[in-house]
Amino acid sequence: MVEVPGSVGTTASLSLRLGQTILAFGALLFMTIGVRFYQFTAFCFLVTIMSVAIPWNLTLAMVDIYCVFLNQQIQKPRILLAISIGDWVVSVLVLASASSAASVVDILRSDGSSCPPTVCNRYQFAATLAFLTWFLSLSSSLFNLWLLPSLV
Repeated sequence: MVEVPGSVGTTASLSLRLGQTILAFGALLFMTIGVRFYQFTAFCFLVTIMSVAIPWNLTLAMVDIYCVFLNQQIQKPRILLAISIGDWVVSVLVLASASSAASVVDILRSDGSSCPPTVCNRYQFAATLAFLTWFLSLSSSLFNLWLLPSLV
């Protein structure tokens, strides 16, 4: 089996998963600090998707910890396929939620009167953290997809 850095069961994958979890938690935290986030559907979408991404990444981080301690990678193609598909789905949803939240923040900032600067800054920072979460999620899903053909 080919050793792909960043694929499931490696320390690089563990660091990617922990980074995704921390960034998603930060985006969730900064989005929910504002009292008015529930008034906008895009912000509710971001909160929902980050609430899905955190358990997904924590579960796969536990799988990575288990594999690192045993010094053995996942060698079953079906399990790796399920992880790859799940990563792609979460990655697309995180990108969609980050893009929609960023566009709503841009509209609120251009309006000027409907959003106080401190609240808009928190929303913008949450959208930025969501984009960073997407970047890490995309990279881990690409690493897992790269490993998949070597198992077949």
